[in-house]
Order: sequence, then structure tokens, then C-alpha cells
Amino acid sequence: MHENHEKLDRLGRAILSSARNEIYLNMRFLDIALSGLDYAMNLNTPTVGTDGFSIQFNPRHLIELYQQDLVLLNRVYLHMLLHCLLRHPLNREGREEDRWNLACDIAVESILDSIDNRCLNLLQSNLREDTYADLKEEVPVLTAEAVYRWLGQEKWDYAAQFALIREFRRDDHRFWPPDEQDNRNQNQPENRPGEGEDDSDRRQELEDKWRQLSEKTQTNLETFFADHGDQAGDILQSLTIENRERYDYRQFLRRFVTAREEMRVDQDTFDYAYYALGLELYGDIPLIEPLEYRESRKIRDFVIVVDTSDSCSDGVIQRFLEETRSVLSAEELFFENANLHIIQADAGVQMDTVVHSARELEALCQDFRVRGLGGTDFRPAFDYVNRLVEEGELTDLKGLLYFTDGFGTFPERKPDYDVAFVFFREDYQAPETPPWAIRVVLGPEELEELPS
Repeated sequence: MHENHEKLDRLGRAILSSARNEIYLNMRFLDIALSGLDYAMNLNTPTVGTDGFSIQFNPRHLIELYQQDLVLLNRVYLHMLLHCLLRHPLNREGREEDRWNLACDIAVESILDSIDNRCLNLLQSNLREDTYADLKEEVPVLTAEAVYRWLGQEKWDYAAQFALIREFRRDDHRFWPPDEQDNRNQNQPENRPGEGEDDSDRRQELEDKWRQLSEKTQTNLETFFADHGDQAGDILQSLTIENRERYDYRQFLRRFVTAREEMRVDQDTFDYAYYALGLELYGDIPLIEPLEYRESRKIRDFVIVVDTSDSCSDGVIQRFLEETRSVLSAEELFFENANLHIIQADAGVQMDTVVHSARELEALCQDFRVRGLGGTDFRPAFDYVNRLVEEGELTDLKGLLYFTDGFGTFPERKPDYDVAFVFFREDYQAPETPPWAIRVVLGPEELEELPS
């Protein structure tokens, strides 16, 4: 019995090594990533899966794949590797588990189907082709997050959902780390290496490991293997999206506060010991009076331009404004009698609403109506703001924040104030901006975090 167990273990490892070598010979840009997974036989799974550290395999399943078609074996190996490179096991973050698992499988299989390589090529079923066609009508890039949203919009009956799972699922996700927000902890795998380690440390180790491997693989594709486009398929695009710089919009907005003196007791510089000593020695004469002024980092003059061209949806604009209001109000970033201009512009300035307090900004957000829906040109808004500065309407303008999802014509010269373009792009791409402008790209995932 023990000898048979060892024999199956050796056979399973040999089959996986064969698949890894085949993938390496055909896609050398994956050389570093292919070294990221060890092998471990695990008879608790009927198929094969990964926890990010090793491939947990049932040898009988591997033998069946090997006998049936080597392409199937190669695809399931790369399927699991792509899950890790794209950090799917770690990115559920409160999402519904079954839908997230299916979304990850569809996203990974779409990448495999985009690769023109004999070691992975299979005829696509009608269901698979129809699914991709339906997705691409609504989703510019088939990331797991985008597919997850799409699956949530569709009215799936049990039979349709089961058909998708049967078509796209290739590995066992029970070995993925449980979501940190899921107290049920139902997906905890048995016989995991390093069992007993702190879960947060293990997650961080996994995140660090695959972020490094993912970034190195992306660098490989962008440099040494830049001419391997057909062999890479959509891998580079997916890695670029996953490895992009994420932005915390709250932190970003704080960069546009300005330091001014405000009439307010500065408790930080007030020493009660000297104050009490003066009262004790001289009666009603304290030695030190509290300072009447302190420096506060708050907004005095600020401009937010909202792109209301035809390509911007009302919902996206509303959520952006609501988050801006939330940040400014929660952190008390308004001076008394502040001048905050909310400008709606498409190919021209459509409306300028001035608010002077957090309460007025809240009222504006609740009753906001989009004006415009034309083309996109950034210059009229800048011309309008420059005129307000010249006329003395904005005497202490710290910066201008331009929220847009489109492409427009930029001013030729840098204005006398800071400028940031916040691009919302479902394809995660942003146009080149002038060197004097700060550019921030918010994808759908970042926008999901804003209040609805």
C-alpha cells in the first residue's frame, strides 16, 4: 500500500514536470513564474488545484488527462499558474465565492484561448464562443473583476450557471486562502504546508511572492520577449492591469489642501504648567496666553471640473462627486466661506456652481443634474478658470481637479495652479497628459469602493 502511494506520487510529479517543460519550451517568458509552484499529492481533491505555494494533485486525474490529450494537461497547468500571477486566490475581498470562482475561471480560460500556440490550442465550443461574444459587448477587458460584475447582472438559472461552470472550471479552488472577511472559514484546505502559521502572515507571503513573479513576467514580455505577441496572447495586457498602480482617491484629494492661518486656539503649543504657575504666583496673570492662530491645511479656493460629455454616465459622475464631498466633509477640509467651484464641461463650460461649505456641497450632490452630453475639449474649462483668477474671483487657487473618462485637447501652457486629471477608464488606459499635469487612472474596481 505504501509503495503504491509512493509510485502514484512519483508518477503525478513526472506528469506535472512534463507539462511544465512543454510550456517552458513554447513560452520562455514564463520561465520565472513556472518555478513558483512545487508539487504535493493530495487525495482529498478529485482533480488538481493550487494554494499558491504548490500544486495539490490527485494522480489519477493527471493520468486521465495525460492519456486523453497532452494539451488538456498543459492548459490546466497554465490555468492554475495564471490564477496565481493575477492573484485571483487573494482578491475575493467580500465577493460572493461561487460567482468569483466562476469569474476567475472564465477570465483565465479567455487568456488561454487568446494564445496561438500548439501546446494549448483546442477547438472552442459554441457555449464558449457565445460567452466571449456576450462579454465583449459590455466588458472592454475580460478581467476577473469585470466578468464578476457581468455575471452579477445576468439572470442565470441553475442550468445555465452549471453549464458555465462545467465549461470553464478546470481546477479545484478549495485550496485558495479563505477571504479575510469570511468568518466561516469554509475553504480551509487540509494538509497545507506551513499549517499553523498566522493566516495574515501567510497571505502576505503569498501576495509578495506572486506580485514579484507577476512583475518579473510582465518585464520579460515588455523587453526580452516583446516580439512574442501571438505566443503571449492577452497575458501581457492582463498582467499590466493587475500590476498597475492603485490609487486611494481619498489620499490623493488631500494633496490639494492649502495651508492658511485660521482663528483657532492652538492646543498643541499651549503649556498648562506655565499657565498654572503664573496664576499661582501672580493671581490672575498667566505667564503664557494660548495662541489665537494656528496653521490649518484646508481648502480656500478649489475647482472641480466634471466631464459631462456623452461618454460619461450620470452614475459615475454622481459617485465621484459624492466621494469628493465625503472626503472634504469628514476631514473638515473647508475654511469658512470657502470658494469651491463645481464646473460642468463637455466641449464648453455648461455650468458653474459655487459652494461655500460642506452643507452646500452635500445639497448639490443630492440634487445634481448633468448638463452637456456633447464632445470633449479640456481647454474651455481652463480658459474659464483662468478668467476667474484674473478677475479676482479665485485669489488663493490651490488646484484644479478634472474628472473625465475621455480624450480631449489639453491646454498648451501650464496654468499657475496645480492640475490633476482623474481618468475613469473601464479599459484601464489613459491618454498621454502634458508633463505639468498629474494623471490618475481609476478603474472599475476603484470606483466600486466609492459610495453608491
